[in-house]
Amino acid sequence: MSTHVKLFTPVLIAGLLILVVGNAIRSSFGVFQIPVAGEFGWPRAEFSFAIAIQNLAWGIGAPIFGAIAERFGDRKAIVLGALFYAAGLVLSAWAVTPGQHQVLEILVGFGIAGTGFGVVLAVVGRAASDENRSLALGVATAAGSLGQVFSAPVAEYLLGYFSWQVVFMIFAGAILSVILVLPLMRAPGRSKLTGDISMAAALRQALRDPSFTLIFVGFFSCGYQLGFMVAHFPAMVTEMCGPISPAGPLAALGISSTSALGAAAISLIGLANIAGTLTAGWLGKRYPKKYVLAAVYTGRTLFAALFILFPITPLTVVLFSIGMGSLWLATVPLTSGLVGHIYGLRYMGTLYGIVFLSHQIGSFMGVWLGGRFYDAYGDYTMVWWIGVAVGAFSAIVHLPIRERSLEALPA
Repeated sequence: MSTHVKLFTPVLIAGLLILVVGNAIRSSFGVFQIPVAGEFGWPRAEFSFAIAIQNLAWGIGAPIFGAIAERFGDRKAIVLGALFYAAGLVLSAWAVTPGQHQVLEILVGFGIAGTGFGVVLAVVGRAASDENRSLALGVATAAGSLGQVFSAPVAEYLLGYFSWQVVFMIFAGAILSVILVLPLMRAPGRSKLTGDISMAAALRQALRDPSFTLIFVGFFSCGYQLGFMVAHFPAMVTEMCGPISPAGPLAALGISSTSALGAAAISLIGLANIAGTLTAGWLGKRYPKKYVLAAVYTGRTLFAALFILFPITPLTVVLFSIGMGSLWLATVPLTSGLVGHIYGLRYMGTLYGIVFLSHQIGSFMGVWLGGRFYDAYGDYTMVWWIGVAVGAFSAIVHLPIRERSLEALPA
């Protein structure tokens, strides 16, 4: 009981709530792919490019907001992020051209950066004890999956009663509500964690280390796969999946169409990942994180390859969602924990933000290529196989990482 009390601190609880709301909204954008493009008669690539820009802006914003948090305070960074997020959603609700959507998604992407993993995990990591840090990061990451569980079905439900513009306004109000929990976000000061090393010195130390480059490069495939699936998997299931039997178990659960199954698949991925991410945090506490990461990427590669090799049916969609979901965000607590372990906690937000930029470059490529390849070939097969290849690459590049602390070494 005492271990649980030490783990579930007010900081962690507040971080959970912020990540649930922020990730729920972010994970729902794929549901808007068909309604938005259909209303304006856009090619699939246009709205896909808007989501791709959002992911890239998120990646660029991650180290920026990490630095803002480390210079001016975590809560100020989160408030600024929530304001960017809400402004982007509200203005997007009035956008009527692809260019407007694409520009405004920069605001949304910066908002996700300010309320997302980079800032929140750094606070959670500082507040946790050495013994509980890996598990605390896993619990916080799992909160993002909890948001994903409800995101697509809630968006699908709201679209049944409101226009997509009104739903964006509702989501804007939801992200602003996270400001209410910020008084709980009180973590130990960074100056108490390490010596007087400057941010510039910490950056030089990390950028000179080959292991940092390997972590950066390896995170690309995670972003590619997640970005593609959040943006395109609901539409892919809607259009490529075989029919749902009216007498089958899915129909009994109220899932009677492939569009509903596409939304439910994102929810199921998030549900499975709650257990997967907690397990990853637990394993990262007991085994070298680089080996656990290599195993996660190997598993994702196998699940993706098997899914595309077999006919896409409601059963394979469900099985794949569970399998891939168990590994969905398992990379996040391991990667962030690896950065904190090797380079220390003082500038973890900024350093993880730089690594996360690779993740979001991958997300940009996955989302953008998904739209371009769909318009060119009428399906997602080619872009899916690229995801399989980069996943296998990431499994390999994590193996040479030297998992030792550089925090006490001179910069």
